[in-house]
Amino acid sequence: MKAWINELINEKADLQIAPLIDVVFLLLIYFMVSARLKRPEADLTLSLPGAVAQSTELQMPDEQIIEVMADGTIMLNNKTYTAQDKSDLASLEYTLLRYQQASEAAKTKAVITIAADDNSVHERVIDVLNACAGAGIKNVTFGNVQ
Repeated sequence: MKAWINELINEKADLQIAPLIDVVFLLLIYFMVSARLKRPEADLTLSLPGAVAQSTELQMPDEQIIEVMADGTIMLNNKTYTAQDKSDLASLEYTLLRYQQASEAAKTKAVITIAADDNSVHERVIDVLNACAGAGIKNVTFGNVQ
């Protein structure tokens, strides 16, 4: 018996690869058979909203003039923006955004002229420029106050 134990200890353990390959192939076949193919997307008939064609020509002004007064007041279309904490600039940006969208619908360029007083605070002019940039208006010029 001692010789038998010594023979087992001295004998190298060989790893049989053929059964391992058989198991791998069986697993591969199992997963290939049990897997479902990706279903193609179903055709959904949806009508998405599009741009509405205008029946009458819309007369858009060529440009909007934004006045910046010496006291920091901003005027656009007889509406004043006077808040020094810049809380009303969101309303100005929304108005300019609507002007930009209306210009795109009429297929014209949205042009803004900033008429700043010589004694106006430059920060307010920059606020107007930021509002124009937020609305996506790129055609901005500078002019004189009337």
